[in-house]
Amino acid sequence: VEKYRPQALSELVSHRDILSTVQRFISEDRLPHLLLYGPPGTGKTSTILACARQLYREREFGSMVLELNASDDRGIDIVRGPILSFASTRTIFKKGFKLVILDEADAMTQDAQNALRRVIEKFTENTRFCLICNYLSKIIPALQSRCTRFRFGPLTPELMVPRLRHVVQEEGVDVTEDGMKALVTLSSGDMRRALNILQSTAMAFGKVTEENVYTCTGHPLKSDIANILDWMLNQDFSTAYRKITELKTLKGLALQDILTEIHLFVHRGRSLQGWPPEDRVSPQLAPTHTPSFLSAVDFPPSVRIQLLIKMADIEYRLAAGTSEKIQLSSLIAAFQVTRDLIVAEA
Repeated sequence: VEKYRPQALSELVSHRDILSTVQRFISEDRLPHLLLYGPPGTGKTSTILACARQLYREREFGSMVLELNASDDRGIDIVRGPILSFASTRTIFKKGFKLVILDEADAMTQDAQNALRRVIEKFTENTRFCLICNYLSKIIPALQSRCTRFRFGPLTPELMVPRLRHVVQEEGVDVTEDGMKALVTLSSGDMRRALNILQSTAMAFGKVTEENVYTCTGHPLKSDIANILDWMLNQDFSTAYRKITELKTLKGLALQDILTEIHLFVHRGRSLQGWPPEDRVSPQLAPTHTPSFLSAVDFPPSVRIQLLIKMADIEYRLAAGTSEKIQLSSLIAAFQVTRDLIVAEA
């Protein structure tokens, strides 16, 4: 992850609009205080470090940039001490300003943030502050109004794939098409996570395929989810319960993950990304077995609503730390009731 961290602004793959704005600020020498926020792994820290590299030469980096992370102590004493003294000292013989980077600023206490307001205002002439955080709501409004805000959203697959391909090529990893798709799907717009999954899968299995990626991250495979759905809708209760329990034990799956995947399937009906449009059933099933319900998992709206409410309840109960066995039987029961409803309506 660190090896392939972009070093210059031009190397960053995403958020072109933000980068061009920042680039213009730098070239016109009018950089304001910045507040970069958004989910992890979307390039916030990389962006500001690339800016700093562009602004300062290697040897003046230490004297001109102060970077503090959540791991450093950043209570009110640090704001009033080191940060204040760094910001208040002039740059001798050099025009330009110093840069204070406060990474993970949402971890700063309310008092420290309040103390920072005055410092930011007082020393604007020779110091610029850049706050980086995941949650904008945890930064006090007074600080938000003193900074120019930029939101870094999750990366789109179109941006992630070329960068991943570049890393794969450099490292000489064997990656299949479906493996690449799985990487992008599971990382959900987090570049750092994508690279971590890629690395761990390549080290564990040597070849990065869809199955290996899912196995490495402990995610249920699409074929497993298809099987589970098929059992819940087409088998009687005890058979479905036995088979799902066996599969859970065999693959080490958590009910929470299974529930999340099934929810996607029920929620979007047939349009689940990456599932073959024909009967979404795993190749393991015997050809003689035609899944009567799975091929038409387009539930009527009224039925789907009931099912989603049931699944929401189960998820809530799981989060409260209840027994997985009981919740699993509740999930199967919800699907069997749904099936009976469909039959009754038909």
